[in-house]
Amino acid sequence: MQIDLGGACNSEHLMGRQYSGSGGQLDFVRGATASKGGKSIIACQSTARNGTVSRIVPRLDGPVTTPRNDTHIVVTEYGSVDLKGKSLNQRAEALIGLAHPKFRDELANGL
Repeated sequence: MQIDLGGACNSEHLMGRQYSGSGGQLDFVRGATASKGGKSIIACQSTARNGTVSRIVPRLDGPVTTPRNDTHIVVTEYGSVDLKGKSLNQRAEALIGLAHPKFRDELANGL
């Protein structure tokens, strides 16, 4: 539902509303990473609410489902990034590039 500029994911809660529990997302992410040659992929659309809300945000609105250190590859309709080994600034820049273009300047100005 949201990915912050460090790469942490909130896949449970948005805009004051609980949508799901944590389920097995973190188990899947860690299991994929632990597998030989494995990579975890978080895929989502860059926006919600008919393009009016960015899913890539400076800070999460809800709980952390997947911590930033466990997030590997993130994909939106604007491409993909591999976050492993990147500094926080590099992660932020890469994730801003995956955001919808109308939100990129706002996200970059928040750095």
